[in-house]
Amino acid sequence: MELKKILIGLDNLKAKGNLDIDIKNIECDSRKVTKDTLFVAITGYDVDGHDFIDDAINNGATAVIVENVEKLRDSKKMNNATIIVTDNSRHALAIASCNFYDNPSRKFKLIGITGTKGKTTTTYMIKTLLEAQGKKVGLIGTIENFIGEDSLGESDRTTPESLELQRYFAKMCENKVEYVVMEVSSQALKLHRVDGCDFDVGVFTNFSKEHISEKEHADIEEYFNSKLKLFDMCKKVENENINLFSVAHYITDNYISGNITKNNLIEANSSSICSSVYFDKLEYFYSENDKYSLEQ
Repeated sequence: MELKKILIGLDNLKAKGNLDIDIKNIECDSRKVTKDTLFVAITGYDVDGHDFIDDAINNGATAVIVENVEKLRDSKKMNNATIIVTDNSRHALAIASCNFYDNPSRKFKLIGITGTKGKTTTTYMIKTLLEAQGKKVGLIGTIENFIGEDSLGESDRTTPESLELQRYFAKMCENKVEYVVMEVSSQALKLHRVDGCDFDVGVFTNFSKEHISEKEHADIEEYFNSKLKLFDMCKKVENENINLFSVAHYITDNYISGNITKNNLIEANSSSICSSVYFDKLEYFYSENDKYSLEQ
């Protein structure tokens, strides 16, 4: 695929070099780079991909996406590849991966499950229910990834890195999957792993005060707001019986300010499924939509 087509949807890019070159692969690990690869340098918590730009080019990278221009000054090979500068390499990796694999999440119904607890259980329940209706279902989650009953291997994290995720999605499309149900962690949302994914349904299982640390979330509000990003990514359905302002946003605007109650939450209504949110003094609420069909 032409590099310029892989970059569609990415704003505020600066480029040096040829954007018409053919790219045969995308990688964010320099050790996996082969001929004609686009290498995306990610700034990690422990390792900085910018330190391996020369290794990637030596291994065959013909284009490199970076966010830290200062690191380029240490590169002796930068003139041997097209260099693209972005504000956020993680977001760029996600969108480039979507484009490279022809946006596979647009070709099936994608159901995202977020929440502190219950994500894994909920994904398996929904998969079982859909399969009982004769649907072919893919699953992405903490334990293992599946196409129907066929395992794609055990998981090393709740939500895969964006590049790996789009590879899974592409394989699911090849196998004529109709629905994909996946766990979406707050870390995945914060670190842009699901950017570009075309979610049809968002599910918020519950919320409690966890995952607050230097490498996760700075505080409870950041943790909560990270989870809410899923609902911005869900499709909006025009239906007279559904208020399309997400229940999650209603929580943000009203609960944190102390105004939310079970009754006014129910009044908000939503196209999202929402249950059991724990947050300090709020013990329990349930969105009382009588029915919500995944076929809608």
